[in-house]
Amino acid sequence: MSQNQQQTNHPINKILISSLSSTVAETFTFPIDITKTRLQLTSSTNHPTSAFHVATNIIREEGFTGLYKGLSPAVIRHVFYTPIRTVGYEYLRHAYVTHLGGTDGYVSLPVKAVVGGVSGVIAQVVASPADLVKVRMQADGRLVSQGLQPRYTGPLNALHKIIHTEGFKGLWRGVVPNVQRAFLVNMGELACYDHAKHFVINNHIANDNIFAHTLASMMSGLSATTISCPADVVKTRMMNQAVNEDGKFKYKNSYDCLVKTVRYEGVRALWKGFFPTWARLGPWQFVFWVSYEKFRLIAGLPSF
Repeated sequence: MSQNQQQTNHPINKILISSLSSTVAETFTFPIDITKTRLQLTSSTNHPTSAFHVATNIIREEGFTGLYKGLSPAVIRHVFYTPIRTVGYEYLRHAYVTHLGGTDGYVSLPVKAVVGGVSGVIAQVVASPADLVKVRMQADGRLVSQGLQPRYTGPLNALHKIIHTEGFKGLWRGVVPNVQRAFLVNMGELACYDHAKHFVINNHIANDNIFAHTLASMMSGLSATTISCPADVVKTRMMNQAVNEDGKFKYKNSYDCLVKTVRYEGVRALWKGFFPTWARLGPWQFVFWVSYEKFRLIAGLPSF
């Protein structure tokens, strides 16, 4: 049995392993994620700030636990999101080799990019409600710091209120920019990690070990951040907006959000939160891929 065939076996093991690895990575890097989210929600025209300033404000006004506001829906999201995209990527890659004539199991980088993007889109559609709750709960911390009551007391309360006030479809608010971001992130993340790791191994820079996994994760984190940051800013603002006094939303759609952000804050605002995003994706990629590859080895599965 070829390695490519082996990689499509044992889906339950891969799902469990990817869920465990993503939970560890998410918990480890979550304080950076909430800093990035708060930074993206600030208007640079009125509140010039930095990631360090945002993080210190969270600790000062909300305590250290404020850095983990919204962790539970984030973990729940990854329990669905990460297994679907990683296992889905392997299956789609295998399908390409099997049915579309990949030579000797070789898959080009453009094909990997499309496969990564498609698997990310499927995963994000499923996990979008948990992502919405996570963003809303992360943003709630600003209300607490202003002496106001948070909108939600927990993930279940957030789900109930969103459905009650915005309807069941409200759970997928911001799904379009969310899906756009997911396509770009996974195009950069999965495809780049896969390609970079095999480049490092095939060129004898390192064996299939933690060194190769670290180099590949660093490359994938940088590419994913650069490509996806504008969509991430739009996604965050779309998901966090609430109905104003006129009964309307600030942004009509993701394109309107993109145009207004550039018009009022400049093009650079689309990369707001770039460094905390990169600072999070780098460690997240490292923790996830190194643990995922190690767990696969322990479970008797071939390398990703």
